Amino acid sequence: PGGVLDEVSVGIDIGRAFVHRLPFAVCDLRAWYALALARARATRCQDQALTTRGSPSVPEIQTETRTAFRELLGTLQAADEQWLSDAWGMSDAGSISDGHRALLHILEGALACQFESDPLHPDFRRIVTPTRKMTGDNADAVYFEAPIDPTRTYRIRGNIAGAIYTSITVEAGAKDGKYSTNTAGVINDTQFDIASDGSYEITLGGAAQERNWLALDAAAARLTTRHYFETPEPAACDPDLVIPLSIEIVDDPPGPPPTWDDASIAAGIRRVVNYVRGKTVDAPKPGDIRPDWVSTTPNVFTKPEVPGDLAFAAVDAAYAMAPYVLAPDEALVITSRWPKCRFANVSLWNRFLQTYDYVNRPVTRNRSNTTLEPDGSWRMILASEDPGVGNWIDTEGRPFGIVYWRWFLPEEEVPTPETEVVKLADLKR
Repeated sequence: PGGVLDEVSVGIDIGRAFVHRLPFAVCDLRAWYALALARARATRCQDQALTTRGSPSVPEIQTETRTAFRELLGTLQAADEQWLSDAWGMSDAGSISDGHRALLHILEGALACQFESDPLHPDFRRIVTPTRKMTGDNADAVYFEAPIDPTRTYRIRGNIAGAIYTSITVEAGAKDGKYSTNTAGVINDTQFDIASDGSYEITLGGAAQERNWLALDAAAARLTTRHYFETPEPAACDPDLVIPLSIEIVDDPPGPPPTWDDASIAAGIRRVVNYVRGKTVDAPKPGDIRPDWVSTTPNVFTKPEVPGDLAFAAVDAAYAMAPYVLAPDEALVITSRWPKCRFANVSLWNRFLQTYDYVNRPVTRNRSNTTLEPDGSWRMILASEDPGVGNWIDTEGRPFGIVYWRWFLPEEEVPTPETEVVKLADLKR
């Protein structure tokens, strides 16, 4: 009391600092809890001292950031109580535990990519990593995203950096952290010029150009970039892989962004809220959206198809997906051949569309690490342990999961993978 500090500003800065601290809190909850407990005790002692001196307790400072932050806490509670419930098919303890891990990954992604996101001062941020997984990530790819304003013109500069496929996709309806409603445009490396050193430059929005240009739909709000690699080891965990990529406004570039204040910080927190809600309580329930290429029959794939303008899907790729269900002593034998295409691989996901542990286990296959039969076909084995016959894909001992196929820029009909469930012991003979 009687100090010269602006209490509201101090409260706002503390709130912003706390949101920045959240990813580290996720990594070390015990240290965070100990710190919070110590601060709570110190505050209680201060309050007691004030009461002893006869001074009234200081009322809670009300800010828009505090309101927004409590909305975030309420969203996390709703995700726990609603998303991780029978309504979304969560019927066992393992699913609940996996769900809490997925929720924290989503929260981390929201803080990293949405909290301080600004379409007038955009930059590309990595969406998923080996320790931040969501929305069907891929061990053989690196993804970035950036916010955009459809009324502005942007210049993207980048480098292929050894990728065998590169594309930029425009996501519609994804303003302020919301879940994308559909794909509103895409340009891949067959549609822009690449210099001998791998560099390229693309314009987004503004006046139409014959090449190296992508229009921006009125609902355009975010960009997703895809950088696919086919190497024996997963590119997504390669510490030496650097993909140069930048974005800037070229029509009337704005000056520095305004200093953070109560309104802008609260808006950032609400972008985090929207992002978390869009991938949890506001997301479609299982079965609400099911393209024909998504099989509901365990261990059986339907015909691969191009997804059209489905949100977060590439319009120039074919996909197939099916759940697997295996007993501990069973294996799923998958046979097919790689079609002629730019990129192809298969990934294993849990029910929350998170890849398995590709850093430490062989949970994915592409053409560079698949052993072929003499006729060019291949046989892959999904099992909880290595049968010793080649092309093993580790299920991590999980009896249920999702098998997801990608074939980019296919030049011929993609064959449907054929399957057979067998006894693991029979493969070892």
